[in-house]
Amino acid sequence: MRAAALYSAAGSLLLTTLAAAPANGAGGAAAVPGAAELRGTEVAVARARAAGIDFGACSPADVPEAPKGLRCGTVTVPLDYAHPDGRQLRLTVSQMPATQKDPRNSKRKVPRQGALVYNPGGPGASSMYFPLIGAVPQWQRIAAAYDLVGYAPRGVGRSAPLSCEDPERFLKAPTAAPAHPSEAYKRQRIAQARAYARGCAKRSGSGLRFYTSLNNARDLDVLRAALGEDRLTFVGASYGTYFGALYAAMFPTHVRRMVLDSAVNPDPARIWYQDNLDQSAAFEERWADFRDWIARHDDVYKLGDTAAKVQRSYDTAAARLARKAAGGKVGPGQLQNAFLTAGYYDDFWPSRAAALSAYLHGDPEPLVRLAAPDAQTAAEAENGNAVYTAVECNDAPWPTDWKVWDRDNTRLARVAPFETWDNAWMNLPCAYWPEPRQQPLDVRTAPGELPPVLILAAERDAAAPYPGALEMNRRLGGSVLVTERDAGTHGIAGGPNRCVNGHFEAYLLDGRIPARYAACAPHRLPPADGPAKAKESRRGAVSSGLH
Repeated sequence: MRAAALYSAAGSLLLTTLAAAPANGAGGAAAVPGAAELRGTEVAVARARAAGIDFGACSPADVPEAPKGLRCGTVTVPLDYAHPDGRQLRLTVSQMPATQKDPRNSKRKVPRQGALVYNPGGPGASSMYFPLIGAVPQWQRIAAAYDLVGYAPRGVGRSAPLSCEDPERFLKAPTAAPAHPSEAYKRQRIAQARAYARGCAKRSGSGLRFYTSLNNARDLDVLRAALGEDRLTFVGASYGTYFGALYAAMFPTHVRRMVLDSAVNPDPARIWYQDNLDQSAAFEERWADFRDWIARHDDVYKLGDTAAKVQRSYDTAAARLARKAAGGKVGPGQLQNAFLTAGYYDDFWPSRAAALSAYLHGDPEPLVRLAAPDAQTAAEAENGNAVYTAVECNDAPWPTDWKVWDRDNTRLARVAPFETWDNAWMNLPCAYWPEPRQQPLDVRTAPGELPPVLILAAERDAAAPYPGALEMNRRLGGSVLVTERDAGTHGIAGGPNRCVNGHFEAYLLDGRIPARYAACAPHRLPPADGPAKAKESRRGAVSSGLH
């Protein structure tokens, strides 16, 4: 599953079962404890603590135009924790030291509480820019108390980057996006999925199997040690909540405070095939929310005064783009991708609605600005997709019989056509994956085994459906769930909801948590902007799947 690679709303058992042995290619073998990986992790942690991180100025390759105060460095982790003396990977790390200045009282010095590590999700997203968020008002009190730390996980950016195909081919456009694909189209996509899986093995080499969520959790512990922290303070969004939960189950005594924002359902039976089907169903509900909002502003957008009429306007645009791509690059696939982002962030609703309105009324430029592929970021997008695919395919068993995929997605597309098949095509390489599959770790902790974990969730989140937060809350004993009612933003920490932010700050700054369950009223939806105001630049293409 992939959500947008953006920072949360501002801008994701025990040591004896540390590792799961790879299952066979069909994904049928049971997981067994990995004593070798446990020993290898201990070795890597000891080395990282001794070496630390030699922070210095950030290079343009790490953070272009890095502001004053931002520092960068690297931490070394083994490719294979069962062989800690074998091939090593260097993960890039960024840090902004705690300001120790109270934003409410410039004369008051704030005690430093250590490092706060953030992961925005993916798999395949980097948080190298995260420390800059300390300048945002909602994060300033946290930035005063903590060194804000971002990093590029294994495979991402300059951290031993993975690749599965030529970046120029990855962003080929225009593309189709049939909600009910023909048999011929399905055969075409099957061939593409097979070729993509082969390309991952060819371009990424023999180490491909070691890009997993379990290793992401182990890497996080090595990073903790390199930062000189005895216990980890961590904020993970979307997919970051999943390997954050793995970390909590694997290293419970190493957790200081942990926030899981927009929690993924960690039930092993749902990782990752069923989680993606659940996501596609949830996107249909969020797409309905968006259409209702457009209909309420028909005086501005003139796309229809009911959700059904708005759908017809969207379908008219898709059909017209299928005949002639806007700007030569925006076809139905690019239209769907642009509107998919609105399922993540309702602050995107005005620009998407305005662009669609402008296109249908004769001006394609706003839609082209929002939806055309960005050649300058093609390599980054291809890399992120490669890491996403490798981690999710390696993590768990997937159906290897196309008939299963066809049956499940055909059935779901009857009631949830907006996202279902595009999500299936993104994940289909996992049916033909050349590497062994693991069995997912059964994440469970009893009350008292680790400090209370704060879980944040929006009730109508499409990318990480709300039942996942409930399941995470059940599995992490002593965890506390804060829900933003009747809202669907993906990643709510540090966003527009003061109630949510109050719980977030109280936990990170003072260790205070609400009762086992707390609810916040929804934040306000954005006001409508007309087509003439559809000037937003692209904030990055979002593919279907969990980020």
